[in-house]
Amino acid sequence: MAGLILLLLVISLVVAQYAFAPEPTSVEEVIPEDTAVMCTMDAMQCPDGSFVGRTGPSCAFVCPPLPLVPADVQASIDALADRIIITTPSPMATIVSPLVISGKARGGWFFEASFPVTLTNWNGLIIAEGIATANENWMTNEFVPFTATLTFISPYTTDSAEFMKRGSLIFQRDNPSDLPENDAALEFTVMFAPVPTTQE
Repeated sequence: MAGLILLLLVISLVVAQYAFAPEPTSVEEVIPEDTAVMCTMDAMQCPDGSFVGRTGPSCAFVCPPLPLVPADVQASIDALADRIIITTPSPMATIVSPLVISGKARGGWFFEASFPVTLTNWNGLIIAEGIATANENWMTNEFVPFTATLTFISPYTTDSAEFMKRGSLIFQRDNPSDLPENDAALEFTVMFAPVPTTQE
């Protein structure tokens, strides 16, 4: 008799355990929406002359919007587009020293694989001169990539008048003959980044 009572008691406990047990809950993996992405630390030079790193979930290079180019400047660029094209910097870009220049020009724009590049201030005063060098064989009628670097002291300081931030880049066709009919040049406006005024 005692054994029967003990058996009924055990059965009652098992039934009660299942009857009052909480319902199982499903466990879902929670993935944060803003998962950090580690991008490589390389950089790219944009058409305005600035350098940017990779950013965003796709680690893409994002350049700032290009400045508006005045119609007369754009007309000059378009007139020579079949002879010389500047990749960096772009017209109206803000530049700093050293200024890295790249582009492509027809082989006839070079002489001995080079041509002169000049940077002036707002008043036409030359503040830097350099040589653009062909990166490939220049003895061709096709476009040839080139690079140049100009080092200069910015004429525009934080105390300067606004008009003094303007300068000009001039890409002159190398003309060893000195014949006027062989002269050609592409010129466009650039902007100097301000430098702090020296305290004496």
